[in-house]
Amino acid sequence: MNEQAHRWPHPAWLPEEELWRQCRVEFSRRRGPGGQHRNKVETAVRLVHLPTGLVVEAHRRRSQAENRRQALRQLRLKLALQHRTAIPREQKPSALWQSRLRQGKLVLNPRHADFPLLLAEVLDHLQAWHWDLPAAARHLGTTTSQLVKLLKHEPAALELVNQHRVQQGLPKLK
Repeated sequence: MNEQAHRWPHPAWLPEEELWRQCRVEFSRRRGPGGQHRNKVETAVRLVHLPTGLVVEAHRRRSQAENRRQALRQLRLKLALQHRTAIPREQKPSALWQSRLRQGKLVLNPRHADFPLLLAEVLDHLQAWHWDLPAAARHLGTTTSQLVKLLKHEPAALELVNQHRVQQGLPKLK
């Protein structure tokens, strides 16, 4: 995991064009379902994010364009999980985060394009608060249960938080 002291915004927040510029893009063919089109055309997409070395691959769709979109989403999610951006505790939650709150309740579908961005923001705030969920939740204007619910949508995020909580002498989340 990259824990360098980078400035907010998190790299998962980069505009699509900028994120593409930071990647080496490779195309290939894949076997499996999808008919003849899949075996004759290079529809599989592999991205290497050059600044971090993170690699993602998307090949489940028949179209290269769909696989490109899926690969970019996977990259944003992987960046959210594996790259921390140091932020000061006094940093206010983003306008995007605030727009997703309704009376302290987080309104976000895990399949929405904003999910990796908000997950990165939560993880960076948790790091700033030394993985103390109640403190980070108060700072983010929500509840501990809302943060746990968000983390449970991405099991790797919950596992990551639990690893850090154990290191801090805090109990694991369930």
